[in-house]
Parts: sequence; C-alpha cells; structure tokens
Amino acid sequence: MFRKIVTVIIVLPLAAIIIAFAVANRQMVTVSFDPFSTTDPAYAATVPLFILIFALVILGVIVGGVASWLRQGAWRRTARKLDHDVRRLHQELAALRDRHLADVKPADVKAAVARDPATESASKSPTLPVIPPPAA
Repeated sequence: MFRKIVTVIIVLPLAAIIIAFAVANRQMVTVSFDPFSTTDPAYAATVPLFILIFALVILGVIVGGVASWLRQGAWRRTARKLDHDVRRLHQELAALRDRHLADVKPADVKAAVARDPATESASKSPTLPVIPPPAA
C-alpha cells in the first residue's frame, strides 16, 4: 500500500513534467551525422527536439547500465565461485554425515547422549554471578 502511494506521488508529477517538456519542445531540428559537410551532409534527419532529447537520455541510460554491468563482472565471477564452493562443501558435509550415521548404531547414540556432561549442563539454566557495586 505504501509503495503504491509513493509511486503515485513520484510518477504523476514526473509524467506531468515530461508531457509539459514534450509540448514545449515540439519544434523540428535537423540532426546531421556528417562533421565535414554542413551544407550538404551525407545523412541528416529532421526530428522534433523532445524526441531527440528522449532518445539521447535513453541511450545514456543504456550506456551507463552496460558500463556498470561490465565493471561488476569481477564481483559476479567471485560470487559464482563462492556459491559453487559452498554447494560443494554442503554436498561433502552431507556425504560425511551420511557415512558417519551409517556406521553408528541408534543404541550407541542414546548411550552417548545419556552420559554426555555437556547435555546435562545445557539442560540447566545458566546462572550469572552477582557482582556488588563498587564502593563510593
């Protein structure tokens, strides 16, 4: 619900600004891609100014996204390697656990748990020592 309200608060004014910009910049401009001949260019296009600006903004976003994606390649490669290592270690741990549990009999586990002092102390609630406040 909050996300929808924030979206409406941001998108509606932004849409109004974009529409006002497009209406205010309807004049036609000639875009030339020939730097050597200004009078008779090899290729020139006449487009509304707002379309030219929107196209350049979109192109800038795409170029910036590609540049960011390329710079983060090392991080993604490291993440893939670490994910592969974690999966391999989980498989190895599961295999060791299965092999260990196959060798142990259920009666041995119950006897070991019954005589383990760590389980006895874990069942009791820990007590904290009371430290008197320092004398003033």
